[in-house]
Amino acid sequence: MYQSLTESQKRRLFNSVLAVTILLAIFLGVKSLNALKENSKIGQGIYPSNIISVTGKGEVMAIPDTGSFSFSITEEGKTVNLAQEKASKKTNTIIDALKALGIDEKDIKTTSYNSYPKYQYSSSVCPMYEPAGGVSMPRYCPPGKDVLTGYEVSQTISVKVRKTADAGAVLTKVGDLGAANISGLSFVIDDMEKVQDEARDKAIEDAKEKAKILAKSLGVKLKKIVSFSENGYYPMPYAGYGMGGMELQAKDATVSSAPPQLPPGENEVVSNVTITYEIE
Repeated sequence: MYQSLTESQKRRLFNSVLAVTILLAIFLGVKSLNALKENSKIGQGIYPSNIISVTGKGEVMAIPDTGSFSFSITEEGKTVNLAQEKASKKTNTIIDALKALGIDEKDIKTTSYNSYPKYQYSSSVCPMYEPAGGVSMPRYCPPGKDVLTGYEVSQTISVKVRKTADAGAVLTKVGDLGAANISGLSFVIDDMEKVQDEARDKAIEDAKEKAKILAKSLGVKLKKIVSFSENGYYPMPYAGYGMGGMELQAKDATVSSAPPQLPPGENEVVSNVTITYEIE
């Protein structure tokens, strides 16, 4: 049959077969390349089986550099305006005194402000009458009622003391000027993030040193780090931390004019980390 074809028909048939062959070769080549790519990814992303984990601990001792406390002003008046005027006058006096002691305006903040009426319950007098027989008997007794006696205004202010050595003098001044409920004195580290970073770095170095020693003892070689975790930070107070808060809360506005000693003490900031290594 092929022999019966003309030269023109033979050339067309040959070209068609050649084209099909080329297309088939390209198709098989692409399939082979994809198969190689898939095979090259086998095993990737699988957590290694040969690993060791070590823990590290970092500790940093830091002296609190900031103190904070709060106080309240409470005043009463026959009208709201009168109560507000009395409260504002006392509050402004205390704030001016705080600024004179070196407290920045941004470190003085109102945390609550309330104004509400005050009532006093008044019971009614029951009228008496004498029925036949001369015995006094009460008539109908009208119910009692709440009588408005005035208004009360209260304002709570929080104060941040940047110089911890001045905390005692600041508290004394606030108490002498008539503030009530002086409470919540605590000493904290203002830039806590910096101290936490330092503690973490120490914990990582501790873990790395332990990993080197452990690898040498086991006769293995450390490769890449495959996981890392951190348990967070927890400050551990030492002597003097936060002293004065509950004591001042109990004394209320009777703070002595002699500045109390309020040592801030020290805080131990601790970081715990776990590092997992691949080994060979």
